[in-house]
Amino acid sequence: MNPLILFFSGLIIGISLYFFQRRESRKSAASLKDKNARLEQEKKIVVEFMHNLAVAIGEGVPRKELYQRIAHTAVITTGAMSACIYEKTKSGRLQGVAVEGLFPPQRAIKQSKLKEGESRARFLETVLTSETLEEGEGIVGQVAKTGKPVLVEDANLDPRVVLHKDDSLKSKSLVYAPLIHDDRCYGVLVVANPTNGSSFSQMDFSLISSLAEQAALAIKNSDAMNLRLEKSRIDSDLHLASEVQELFLTHQFPAYKGIELDAQYLPSAQVGGDFYDFYKLSSTKFGVCVADVSGKGVPASLLMAICQTNLRHFVHKSSQPSVILKNLNQQLEQRIRQDMFITLFFAIVDTKNKKITYSRAGHEPGLILKATTDDKNGSRVEELRGGGMAVGMVPCEIFDEMIEDHETNFENGDCLFLYTDGVTEATNDEGTEFGIKNLENFVTTNSSLSPKKINRKLISKLDSFSSTQFERDDITLLTIKKTQS
Repeated sequence: MNPLILFFSGLIIGISLYFFQRRESRKSAASLKDKNARLEQEKKIVVEFMHNLAVAIGEGVPRKELYQRIAHTAVITTGAMSACIYEKTKSGRLQGVAVEGLFPPQRAIKQSKLKEGESRARFLETVLTSETLEEGEGIVGQVAKTGKPVLVEDANLDPRVVLHKDDSLKSKSLVYAPLIHDDRCYGVLVVANPTNGSSFSQMDFSLISSLAEQAALAIKNSDAMNLRLEKSRIDSDLHLASEVQELFLTHQFPAYKGIELDAQYLPSAQVGGDFYDFYKLSSTKFGVCVADVSGKGVPASLLMAICQTNLRHFVHKSSQPSVILKNLNQQLEQRIRQDMFITLFFAIVDTKNKKITYSRAGHEPGLILKATTDDKNGSRVEELRGGGMAVGMVPCEIFDEMIEDHETNFENGDCLFLYTDGVTEATNDEGTEFGIKNLENFVTTNSSLSPKKINRKLISKLDSFSSTQFERDDITLLTIKKTQS
């Protein structure tokens, strides 16, 4: 072959290859540029989506409203005709909870169910929010079970998609994306039918999957935010209850000649079930009470308030502690839950005759630290016991039979000490309770102190004795000292 011809043939082929490669390079560059632009757009959409959900979370919207915002935002940001969210229930089923647009139900529906005058959108919303799919049922159930998103480019070619006869409900293209965060599936987001009439692309599939991930994170954060808000509301209510409870406690005691008195109350929570009270009866007599309502928290504090209110009424109806407690039990017997009761120690102190008359309704025994040693057993501590059942625990006939009055001397220098079981049942690291004997030893050792100093020193001792691994009960202390009159 002529060399010249070969030369020109090679030149033409080379030039052709050059322009072909140049054209392909431009096409590749244009495709890469388009892809980068699409990624930037997708990133912008996801960021905007996250922002909208963050605003909703900040507003503390309920879960149902958050779902509705997710569905609404998914439609706007993806250019879809409709969307629906199926929430995974505790039983594992998928419940339709939010719909945007004319979303095609995932089960066949009977058009005869459409009521006269009812809009189709309202009808479909009712259908979808009552639609419950079993785990693994249809594409929604499969996506929830596997945690993998599904793209249906042409619904007519996928036998898993329910095709409705109604033109407005026809499925053309759908994306099913799981709402998963930290391996927990909250449900499935389904987006249906692009507005341009085409099918969802792989880029659309990627975008919707990303939106579903962010939606799951938003749901988790919303739950945490709502829990914090609920806790804040509960704390506020408890704080208010604590302030109300504080109003029921006596802080200023009337002055009685030859009497020093102090009371301390330390609830284990914001509100507790212990209480103490003081009742002025005459210029030489007064009543005191220490009580413990079973349980803790608001129910115990409410029962405490009811008990205290009734007790203040009955105190002025009788001069006998046993009669006062009988009246109280009769009043509260039908108003106390079966799993609740109240233990009380009620005493009337007669400063003139130097006597204490008391009744004990299932409560811890009171203690009297005597100024002089008992000649019989050499002890300075007298335990104030006696029969009696807790208020609200048994019927009136049994309570009345058990409760009784007792009397003891209250001489100059004697000290009456009343308390709740939060003192004796305080537990150390070895599981040993503080106990009544330790309490008696403490009172004896600190007999020279004022009631106020005794109470504060005992609280300090209990703090150092108690272990943090055991839940502490409410602590109430009421100390009365008879001085020289």
